Amino acid sequence: MEGEGRFHRLVGSVAAIPAPPLDAPLAGLDHLRRLGLRLLGPFLSRSLLIDRERRVAVLGSTLIITAFFLASSWPVVMLVVGPLVWGIPHVLADVRYLVARPGLHRRPLVLAAIGVGILAAGLGFGVRGGLVGAALALCVARTSWSRRLIGLSVVGALFLLAQRAGWLADLAFAHLHNLVAVVIWWAWRPRKTRLHLVPIALFAAGTAALLLGAAEPLLAWSGGAEAPWTGLGMRYLSWTLSPTPTGPLAVRIVVLYAFAQATHYIVWLRLMPEDDRPSKTPRSYRQSFRALAGDIGGWILWLSAIGALALIVWAFFGPGAARDGYLRLAFFHGHLELAAGALLWAEGRRAWSPPEASA
Repeated sequence: MEGEGRFHRLVGSVAAIPAPPLDAPLAGLDHLRRLGLRLLGPFLSRSLLIDRERRVAVLGSTLIITAFFLASSWPVVMLVVGPLVWGIPHVLADVRYLVARPGLHRRPLVLAAIGVGILAAGLGFGVRGGLVGAALALCVARTSWSRRLIGLSVVGALFLLAQRAGWLADLAFAHLHNLVAVVIWWAWRPRKTRLHLVPIALFAAGTAALLLGAAEPLLAWSGGAEAPWTGLGMRYLSWTLSPTPTGPLAVRIVVLYAFAQATHYIVWLRLMPEDDRPSKTPRSYRQSFRALAGDIGGWILWLSAIGALALIVWAFFGPGAARDGYLRLAFFHGHLELAAGALLWAEGRRAWSPPEASA
């Protein structure tokens, strides 16, 4: 009993760690934000501020179009700078929206299932480990047996396919996990309009265009297939991201991955916060940070801040090596998304909505 009491006190002490003191810099950003809104006021429709679905559609579409042209022009830079800048914040968003907001941290069996999948993936089983985690999560999901059996059948078939495909399965998952984020966002909450389909359609159109070679003229103009200062090049990225490491198809697949990864970050860092927030109107930066600290706790924010600072320092000495190091450390988030996506399908939107979000 005494040992249990000490454990609970330790947990309470960790939970009571305050968030990093960022009020002053965030207040400065809020001031710049207000100035920007005043300048753009005559050009902005009031409906974008009060209509969540219209704002999300416009914001998502604009960002996805921008990501398409940047990835088509400077894919190597995008694949190095993107993870260094947005990698840790998007992993935080994963934990927030897939664990904290739905309350999975209060369901030990679900956490154990996800943990087993991540551990198996880390021990060398790759996507097969993630699929085991998804299957275990379905076993403990709050759902009907028919829905559970359908989910397990699909996951089982994917496991057999991955077992047969070998390393190609892990390569395919590296690409498809960017799509998983789009699917989770699409299923996150019921909507009154179909405006959310516009960014999704743009993402699908961009994917098809890149596979057909639409980026080649832009890439030839920019010379973005090489960026020596990053320490990485198209040849290295083709070996890691494409089943055919040379030729036009390999370049197209790398450019597509740069576009899909950027869309992945857009979903977790802009579209998901907009759709999950109880209020229909935007928050200030300070309000957003306080809500984040309330969801995931100050100690996780401190660890993330220290990790981000270390990554920035590493990037000064070798941007490409820092990017690869980040990917090795953050591998777990893809398997978390896989298990969480299976749970979201099994339990439905309403079971996953926090009380204030579903009200």
